[in-house]
Amino acid sequence: MAEEALIREAGDKYRSFLHDEAENITQWRHGGPPMYDSVNQLFEEGRTKEWPKGSLEEVVQNAIKSWEMELSHKTRLQDFKTINPDKFKLIVNGREGLSGEETLRIGSYNALLKSSLPKEFQYYKADEETFESSHDAFRSALPRGFAWEVLSVYSGPPVISFKFRHWGFFEGPFKGHAPTDEKVEFYGFGVLKVDESLRAEDVEVYYDPAELFGGLLKGALISPCQSEDNTVNTATATRGCPFSK
Repeated sequence: MAEEALIREAGDKYRSFLHDEAENITQWRHGGPPMYDSVNQLFEEGRTKEWPKGSLEEVVQNAIKSWEMELSHKTRLQDFKTINPDKFKLIVNGREGLSGEETLRIGSYNALLKSSLPKEFQYYKADEETFESSHDAFRSALPRGFAWEVLSVYSGPPVISFKFRHWGFFEGPFKGHAPTDEKVEFYGFGVLKVDESLRAEDVEVYYDPAELFGGLLKGALISPCQSEDNTVNTATATRGCPFSK
């Protein structure tokens, strides 16, 4: 998923390649490098592991954070430094792999939340979302961001296997559901194949989306006469809400 961010010109202790460009040629989606202060605070307050500096666990954790940063905020694959663009493939829950260009086009949320279930049983219809709409939906639902940590690393390069945790607080509306202010989280496993420069070639992710959506769909449905920021729609206020009659 994505650890949401704003924009600024400063460094970040968890993400490489954010501000060390040799030349100012990187094309950023929002005009400049992102800022991760809010989600970094969420991460530091809620993490269950604090890995020693330079440990394999810390290296893997920061590598994944750096990859997610590039995927969410860079617009050209040629500007990525965390992957091998000629070989990269993202495989989620055993589905057909996505190339780097495909993953960049649809975005991390849609790539990770695609489903082979019939439409009527899908919690989230990734095929109907764009990069922008998917990020808007989760940025609204999780305004402090969606933190990510490594829980265990089982093997080192060139094939790295690890367990992870992803969490945030449901403090904004999501797809017509009111926020609960509760923590939402899920756990998963990953396998990361890297080249001699530690650039990702294959990323495999396995997790249960129901863990995430169980929290996000828990909120009460928002009335059609009430906007998602909990204000009453003035167009219907004067004549009454037809859904309450």
